[in-house]
Amino acid sequence: MNRSDTAPPQPQLSAHGIVLDYPQGLRRKPARVLHGVDIDIAEGETLGLVGESGSGKSSLANIVLGFRPPTEGHIRFRGRDITGAGRRERRALSSEIQAVFQDPYSSLNPTRRVGTSIAEPLLLQSSSLSRRDIAAHVRDMLVRVGLPPDAADRYPAHFSGGQRQRIAIARALIINPSLVICDEPVSALDLSVQAQILNLLAELQESMGLSYLFIAHDLAVVRFLSHRMAVMHEGRIVETGPAERVYSAPSAPYTRQLLAAVPDPDPDRAPSQRLTVAQDSR
Repeated sequence: MNRSDTAPPQPQLSAHGIVLDYPQGLRRKPARVLHGVDIDIAEGETLGLVGESGSGKSSLANIVLGFRPPTEGHIRFRGRDITGAGRRERRALSSEIQAVFQDPYSSLNPTRRVGTSIAEPLLLQSSSLSRRDIAAHVRDMLVRVGLPPDAADRYPAHFSGGQRQRIAIARALIINPSLVICDEPVSALDLSVQAQILNLLAELQESMGLSYLFIAHDLAVVRFLSHRMAVMHEGRIVETGPAERVYSAPSAPYTRQLLAAVPDPDPDRAPSQRLTVAQDSR
């Protein structure tokens, strides 16, 4: 799947000069985990951020989401500096920026019905909706992510990992954000289920006009969904470019190492035939 030629040009989110230091005690120098990182995401675009575990991908995501301030640098959303946004401003921003995380088993409260968990962001953003309206929104969103409306009345334990990730996606999208941070959203799932979730994310992007920061360690997975790709190694961006170009003709040695590590269930098949599970199920 080649999405590289369809990305719109205008930036929605910009992160420039992002530095992050972790303190290591009073007598030790802080550990620098991000070294002047720059990324831009356009409206309606997917930027794939790829790198091995510990490369700094999730640290950058946490800064974008406001969970941790950067040591240096600035985050801008639609031209507005949100680097030091306070709690009230961050709550307002949550209607525009949402996240889907890796573990579908820990992301949902096991004691709450699914409908209650999905409705929570909606309740935080709007007090004017009736209970009937909220229930209708929840059921509509469940259908959009490929689950039956009555899933709202069940508990997370009744669902598989892939179904729980669909629920997590529904919860993130219930308030119609424009940007979703997807932090390893398929890495805990089986290959066939990964394909289904990737296809769902692509379909939702098209129908809802979403932008994604899509984070993963698997270059092939990132290639499938992304317009552009940024490769991170030891807290630095070492290569950026159209996803298909980075995947097919990487220029950085580290990117070539990542590409060599991409699993292939049938090494005798030509590269163009790989990942057909994801492509054929779209």
